[in-house]
Amino acid sequence: MRINRRHALALLAMPALLSSRAFAQGGITLSFATAGQGSAFLPYGQGIAKAIAGSGIVLDIRESKGSNENLDLVDASPTMIGTAFLGSAVEALTGTGYAKDRPHKNVRALFPMYETAFMWATLKKSKLTTLKDLDGKNVGGGPVPGPAEGYFRAAAAIAGIKPNVIGGSPADQAKALATGALDAFWQGAPVPIPSLVAATDAADCDVFGLSPSEKAAMSKQFPYMADATYPVGTYRGQTAPIVTVAAWNVVVGHKDMPEATAYALTKAVLTAKDLSGAGPAAASTRAVNATKNKVVPYHPGAIRALAEMGVKVD
Repeated sequence: MRINRRHALALLAMPALLSSRAFAQGGITLSFATAGQGSAFLPYGQGIAKAIAGSGIVLDIRESKGSNENLDLVDASPTMIGTAFLGSAVEALTGTGYAKDRPHKNVRALFPMYETAFMWATLKKSKLTTLKDLDGKNVGGGPVPGPAEGYFRAAAAIAGIKPNVIGGSPADQAKALATGALDAFWQGAPVPIPSLVAATDAADCDVFGLSPSEKAAMSKQFPYMADATYPVGTYRGQTAPIVTVAAWNVVVGHKDMPEATAYALTKAVLTAKDLSGAGPAAASTRAVNATKNKVVPYHPGAIRALAEMGVKVD
């Protein structure tokens, strides 16, 4: 059988054509690691998946223990993406903290999410109103190991206290605080933090941040964190501003994810007409905020997509 030049070119183009058609028909599926019930990451991921459902990319939502596990999963697989707090990403990339002696060399940023702040709640009747009051108390810190738990331990060390830190899902720990099974519940997420909203809606609570000296010490220890203040009324029954520290989150992928996939995913999310289904914090998922991440290098596909939107990143 003789094949002329035109037929040969058509055969050479066929794989790309088939790939393009598969992409357009939703042929590319990525697992999206988020967090557990009661977290902010889980509804964010679910909302993002719905917002880009017509883009040709299918996101299969996976519940996890949060940033630390997500970074591990992404580092191991080019078909996995995940939500990640920049503090956890620092440890993953440098092989320190939770990732001690395990530097994650495959993690790349795709697009910015929103800012995470840290704070804690107690029952009003307990009269526990400062971090120092939690010495010897039962404090929920979210999943173990997880970034919220790690930062609470750091804050406790700064305050010179030794609380009994208990692990669990944010949803379960919000319920445990409301029933008095926990003395306090510490969390990090976009404000208002969903699990703290649940806790303060279920019982009369006080919500607190850090004292000026505690905040300064946390910022010194974790230089990627910034000061943050949230007004009265952020939570039911809150009568004083919450002063604390906060840092950004990003969605990350593997360095070997095809450039075309990373480009398409980043472009689809950052140009989606409506991200409201991912929660109020998703209003910060904008190309301009990509520069907030100075920790995780961006994937080449994401760099190309962001450049087309007028944002230059490394």
